[in-house]
Amino acid sequence: MDFTLNKTDPKSNARAGEITTDHGKIQTPIFMPVGTVGSVKTIHQRELKEDIESQIILGNTYHLFLRPGLDIIKQAGGLQKFIGWNKPMLTDSGGYQVYSLSNQRKITEEGVTFKSHIDGTRHFFSPENVTLIQRTIGADIIMAFDECTPYPCDYDYAKKSMHMTHRWLKRCLDEFQRSEPVYDYNQALFPIVQGSTYEDLRKQSAEEIASHEAEGNAIGGLSVGEPAEEMYKMTELVCDILPKEKPRYLMGVGTPANILEGIERGVDMFDCVMPTRNARHGLLFTWDGIINIKNEKWKNDYTPVDPAGTTYVDHDYSKAYLRHLMKTKEYLGAQIASVHNIGFYLNLVKTAREKIMSGEYSEWKNKVVKNLENRL
Repeated sequence: MDFTLNKTDPKSNARAGEITTDHGKIQTPIFMPVGTVGSVKTIHQRELKEDIESQIILGNTYHLFLRPGLDIIKQAGGLQKFIGWNKPMLTDSGGYQVYSLSNQRKITEEGVTFKSHIDGTRHFFSPENVTLIQRTIGADIIMAFDECTPYPCDYDYAKKSMHMTHRWLKRCLDEFQRSEPVYDYNQALFPIVQGSTYEDLRKQSAEEIASHEAEGNAIGGLSVGEPAEEMYKMTELVCDILPKEKPRYLMGVGTPANILEGIERGVDMFDCVMPTRNARHGLLFTWDGIINIKNEKWKNDYTPVDPAGTTYVDHDYSKAYLRHLMKTKEYLGAQIASVHNIGFYLNLVKTAREKIMSGEYSEWKNKVVKNLENRL
């Protein structure tokens, strides 16, 4: 995997770059739609590729390990071939899912024993087998196994957890070096910075992660309930330490405003379930703010879903029709809203890149971010 830094905004740390993988190139900053079990909910791969122009999607190690399982994925030739996606892919390590199953797992130095949320069967994840699981899934970018601490989190626990994450990283890297790709293309492994919202721990973790000189680096343990200003503060601190010549990935973030603020602080990659999850509840992201399409005010509005939108659904359907679909719980409503939201997120980062390349990012961001969270 290669990363080329094309341009840095003159008034901030925002940057435009290009990641090259064996499945293609990714222009950054980039948003990665979340395909938890091998599908971005309600959206066809053809729509992702041809209309939304997604450059990379994300899969979930925990969920894919449980269903469909590694045998089926391996027999298909890897996840890309299994789902009909011939472009770059990233998989997370399952650390966040383990964190979210707090009443169904036990963490030790060796790894995590957990119960499946599907049938209650017991499984064990270690840094070594999670690395090999992701080898078998076959994503271009795989993540180190870490512990994601909750918020709030007391200092002693955050420190203990961070050091264990660092020890687990060493084991992940050792296994990654010992093993070979399962398929005929290369993979990159990204370490993850932890440390909760404690500045000294974040600094220490970022320095440790940077010392491994991995092909890219991630920032984890944020967007777990802390105030947005804390997230921005930790992100800025970490980005000032992580190497400039490697891509930086802020995991699980977030709203359109969060993404623009993260870009300003030097982040290159983002993912979040928010655009598809909110879509299924009738919430549409636009440049003017958030539309709740279920509201009565849209009942007789026959204007396009989003006149400023970049996808076909924005112009082929009206707000009144989409509201009707949502109120009657038709699947098509969730499909239209999801295509719109993912399309908006991809247009958001594409426009951000254009503004970085032209040297106008800071002024543009300060202007548009004020409207993104309006309720329309």
